[in-house]
Amino acid sequence: MVKIRLARRGRKKLSLFDVVVADARAPRDGKFIEKIGTYNPGTVPATIELAEDRAFHWLMVGAQPSDTVRAMLSYKGIMFKRHLQIGVNKGALTQEAADAKLAEWLKVKQDKIQAKTANVGKAKLDAAKARKEAESKVREARAEAIRKKQEVAAAEPTEAPAAEPQA
Repeated sequence: MVKIRLARRGRKKLSLFDVVVADARAPRDGKFIEKIGTYNPGTVPATIELAEDRAFHWLMVGAQPSDTVRAMLSYKGIMFKRHLQIGVNKGALTQEAADAKLAEWLKVKQDKIQAKTANVGKAKLDAAKARKEAESKVREARAEAIRKKQEVAAAEPTEAPAAEPQA
């Protein structure tokens, strides 16, 4: 049985993965048939680079993806493309209709990805702005406290206590 799965590389606590086609009996990071992409979970959103035509080919000849790889293939639209191609092979729809559906789905998916990336960037800017405002409030509070302290210190010497009569 042939599997499409992840092979770990990268250093400790900074993982990177190769998406490989391998015999199910081979060890995780061992011998593989073909490397079809990479996966970096450390970025937001996670970076997935796949040779989509090769992944599609392996799915069509019966390779079974692992759960994580299945999610990645779904994210990239390869599982949907496989679903449509099976429909074309059975005669349920034409190749042109399948291609049109896939193109529409990919356009919607790309818009979602761009919106998510923009939201992440906007969230970073908002967080930096809020942090800066909080720092300025703290700075103003400190300046006010110092000013009050100086006013109190300046007022005390003018009100010097009268000399007490000695008995």
